[in-house]
Order: sequence, then C-alpha cells, then structure tokens
Amino acid sequence: MAIVLAILAVLVLVAGVTGVVLLAMFFNLWLNAKAAGVPLSFLHMAMMRLRRIDPARILDATIRLWKAGDSTAIEDLEAHVLSGGHLEPVVEALIAAQKAGLAVDFRTVAAIDLAGRDVVDAVQARVNPKVIVVPANADPANGVSGVARDGIRLSARVRVTVRTRLERLVGGAGEETIAARVGEGIVAAIGRAASHRDILERPDLISACLLGKGLDAGTCFEVLSVDVDDVGVVDNVAARLKSSRADADKRIARAQAEVRRAAAVAVHQEMRARTVESGSRVTLARATVPQAVASALDEANMGPSRPLTPVVSQRLRWRWAR
Repeated sequence: MAIVLAILAVLVLVAGVTGVVLLAMFFNLWLNAKAAGVPLSFLHMAMMRLRRIDPARILDATIRLWKAGDSTAIEDLEAHVLSGGHLEPVVEALIAAQKAGLAVDFRTVAAIDLAGRDVVDAVQARVNPKVIVVPANADPANGVSGVARDGIRLSARVRVTVRTRLERLVGGAGEETIAARVGEGIVAAIGRAASHRDILERPDLISACLLGKGLDAGTCFEVLSVDVDDVGVVDNVAARLKSSRADADKRIARAQAEVRRAAAVAVHQEMRARTVESGSRVTLARATVPQAVASALDEANMGPSRPLTPVVSQRLRWRWAR
C-alpha cells in the first residue's frame, strides 16, 4: 500500500490533475482485476499506456477469457494487439470454440486473424456447417450450364455443405476455390452424359462426379455433402448449330448462284457485242461492193475476156445445120 501511495504522490507532483485521473482509472482497473483474479499491477498498466495500448480493453478481454476457462496470458493479448490483430473477434471466437469443445488455443486463433480470416465465422462454420450455393444467384436459368453429347444444354445449381478445418485456415484456399471446382465438375458431368435425359433422370451423376474430384483438396474446408438443387433444360445447341449451318450453306449457295448468274449475264453481253461486231463487218463489206463495181466500170475492167462456152453439144449443132 505504501508503494501505491508513493506512486500517487509522484504522479500528483509530476502530472498534477492528469496523473490523479490516470491513477484513479488504474485503481478502478486494478480493483476489477483483483475481483476477477487477474494478476494486473499498476506498473503493468502504466507500461501498456506507454506502448499505446488501452488497459481497459486488455483487461476486459482477459476477464472474458478467464471466466470462460481459458487462461491466456495478458502478454499474448498485448502482442496480438501490437501486431495489428482484432482482439474482440479473436476473444469471441476463442470463447465459442472453448464452449463447443474444440481443441484450439489462442495462438491458433490469433494466427487465423492475422492471416486475414474472419475467425468468428470460421469457428461458427466449424460448429455449424455452412452451405455454399453454386452459383450464388437464385435464378435457375442462370445456373452453371453444360452441353450433353446429344447437343442439349442443361443448367444446374448445386449446394455444397462444408465444415471449416481450423488447422488449414492459414494458407488454405477459400470458398472461391470450392465454387470454381464445383462449376468445373458440373460442366464435366453434363458433358460426359450420352443424353440429357440421363442427367434429368439421375441428378446424382453430378454429385458423384463432384465428390470424385476432391473438392476440399488444399482448402480450409471439409466437404460433408454435395446436393443437386435444380437441373433444367436451357436450349438445343445441336439444333441451333444445324440451323445456323443450314443458313450458312443457303447463303453460300445463293452466293454461288449469283456468281453463275453474273457469269451468264456477262457471256450474254459478250455474245451480243460479238453479234453487233459481226453485223458491222457485214455492213462494211456490203459497202465495198458498189465501190468495186463503179471502179471496174470506170476502168472498163469487167473481168478477163474468155471465149464463150458452147451450151449446145457439137452433134446437136450439126444436126440443126442439116
């Protein structure tokens, strides 16, 4: 008690009213610590203040842990706060884990918190398994779709029940990895089906395919069950592709016919041009005949002078002379 009075006297002399207020606050915290059985001294609280840590926050967390049956040292709580951790969620998660009978200590929970995980949600997911819906939207038409071998596109929505593995929260993959693997498995399961009717009759083919892929490998979750929530027919991809191919073939045939028609029109125009050209040549030839006749008349050149060929035979001519 003499030490306390000495410290009070020093604070009054050094800091005046501020020291008295701090000492009153420390005294109140010291009484709470004594009532709860927590070993917290004035010097320790002063050192907390020097390290810019709120003693009331540390004391409250310590009392909550000690009352829950966890004797975590005050120094560990201070170290977690100085490391930039979230003290209250860690304390709440640790208390929930202790009440649920999980074998987890403060260092493990603090490491999970410093890794950026939500420790409260992680512990709750360990106690009460959570459901991951893939895809997350509620519209069945916007589910994960795949095309069966018969060309029918199906969409499916899957619910995966998982439980957190606390020992893998540091360095383990999260829900995004589970969702990605589920989507890949749905597409693979539908693509393996020979007919879309097989998937509609037995949706458990999708569940079996997903469970065989090891969805929880390398993740911080343990898969408990995979259930197909909904399966629907989206459209007939094969018929649509055939229709598109038929339209493309029709356009190609039209283009080829247009090419042939254009070629025929070009040949027709060429033949008409040749006909006109031949007609012009005939007209030119006809025009040269009168010129040639006139030139022959002017030159008295009507052709070579040859004796006339007798038309009547010699014998007939003799008989006529008699």
